[in-house]
Amino acid sequence: MDLDHPAVLFSGLLIGAVGFGLFLYGKKAPDLPTLAAGCALGVLPMFAHSLVVLWGVTAVCAGGLYAVKRMGA
Repeated sequence: MDLDHPAVLFSGLLIGAVGFGLFLYGKKAPDLPTLAAGCALGVLPMFAHSLVVLWGVTAVCAGGLYAVKRMGA
């Protein structure tokens, strides 16, 4: 993670916190897609070094989770 840019640092903190919350929710209510999205978003800030990549992958994960939930309901 590039710690020189505050936007990447705070975005990673925010996205990691949301991922942790999704992970806990998916674990408590046995929900595999939410658990997988939470794991992906929780680990993503460690590997994404660009703000565009960070938010792009987050949008794909959130959109995929929304689509899976929408199709299942």
